[in-house]
Amino acid sequence: MDLQTVGSPALWAGFIAFVLAMLALDLGVFHRSAHVVKFKEALTWSAVWVGLALLFNAGLWWKFGAEPGVQFLTGYLIEKSLSIDNIFVFVIVFSALRIPALYQHRVLFWGILSALVLRAGMIFTGVAMLQRFHWLIYVFGAFLIITGIKLFLNRNQEEHPENGWAMRWARRTIPSTSRFDGHHFFTKEHGRRLATPLFMALILVEVTDVIFALDSIPAIFAVTQDPFLVFTSNIFAILGLRSLFFLVAGMVEKFSYLKVGLSAVLVFVGAKMTLVDVVKVPALVSLAVIAALIGGSVVASLLKARSLPATKERTPSPTVPDAP
Repeated sequence: MDLQTVGSPALWAGFIAFVLAMLALDLGVFHRSAHVVKFKEALTWSAVWVGLALLFNAGLWWKFGAEPGVQFLTGYLIEKSLSIDNIFVFVIVFSALRIPALYQHRVLFWGILSALVLRAGMIFTGVAMLQRFHWLIYVFGAFLIITGIKLFLNRNQEEHPENGWAMRWARRTIPSTSRFDGHHFFTKEHGRRLATPLFMALILVEVTDVIFALDSIPAIFAVTQDPFLVFTSNIFAILGLRSLFFLVAGMVEKFSYLKVGLSAVLVFVGAKMTLVDVVKVPALVSLAVIAALIGGSVVASLLKARSLPATKERTPSPTVPDAP
């Protein structure tokens, strides 16, 4: 099938080479030895990834015009905001499995690396299906609306992924131990090769990403069906997820209205997809609405956190030990 895209074979090859080079630089140079990622380092890497995404966006704008540039930026904003919801779950996973802060980056690195491959397959499959079966856009739209409503209704419910079906399946089928062996995913006990808690956390991280991708990828299809724009905006947001985790993991309890904003974004893009043949929403309008919803929820959350009495006991975020 001939997919309509601004991405030439050279652009695809160049972008994939860039991603692989950055991952190799990350793991082979900056994180060759395991260490606790501090706030300053996380802030620096977050700024680097956002800066690279905006530089790439400027290049698209310059070469292909305003429409692809706005579509990429809107898709990136959607994916970036929805990825914050992943962080809530990652904090719970690392706390429940008592993953030392020293090894959390390693788990996220390999989890996100596999997520890149899985998301690429989901994106190309989704784009091909939408171009062949136009009616699927209504299905995706309705799915996003329902998901947004469910997210709003369940916004105050605690999540326990460590007790979910993925972990129950892993514990039944994968021989494992509760003992850590440094940064290794597997260890040997009494001649048996066993999975360490790091590997079990990796499974949950990967499953969580796939589940969230079922929401975020269709949401970007509401903005553009160009596979190059969908893929690049998705990948830039995912690559910055690790540094974003270490930047805001200790503050997730302050974003009390974030899920309200995310649910509104999902309902908006779902309605846009459902009504695509009736109402044409300009790309700049979509960008403005999504930015307002996310920005408004973050500002409202921070204002609420600041308004809490200084003497009031606040619920602490899940803590993770620095050593096993």
